[in-house]
Amino acid sequence: MADPGEETRNQQLSRNVSDLLSELRVAQAGVQILFGFLLSVVFTAQFREAAGFEKGMHLLAVVLAALATALLTAPAAWHRILFRTGSRDVIVRWGNRAVLAGLVCLAAAVTDTVALIAKVVYGPVAMGVVGGLVGVGFIVLWFVVPRLISRARP
Repeated sequence: MADPGEETRNQQLSRNVSDLLSELRVAQAGVQILFGFLLSVVFTAQFREAAGFEKGMHLLAVVLAALATALLTAPAAWHRILFRTGSRDVIVRWGNRAVLAGLVCLAAAVTDTVALIAKVVYGPVAMGVVGGLVGVGFIVLWFVVPRLISRARP
């Protein structure tokens, strides 16, 4: 008989799926807000007067936000479709990959959007500086810091 404090493999997988789906709620809120903002921009007079470069940056941000939405919601869809098939291990493995790819797309979409705003308001130099700082901020906070934390653990 297993120690009451130990999880069975099934319990662990169930907890991992639940944790994954809970974490997605945080990322999905951010991508939904950004996506809504990006969709509304095209209906403004200022957007119609924007240069091709700015419209291209905007379209890139929309595509990245759409990809982030698809990748961040995929594990929930997979769970709903596969939950009775005993595929929790596959959902967790592939879900983790989808979420990481979705976070990369979300970070890129936010970075592109902020760079676009900086370009329109202050010019190309501000676009490079501000966009670069935001991009580096995402990379450091989302990807470098977790590696540092995992290395610091005994």
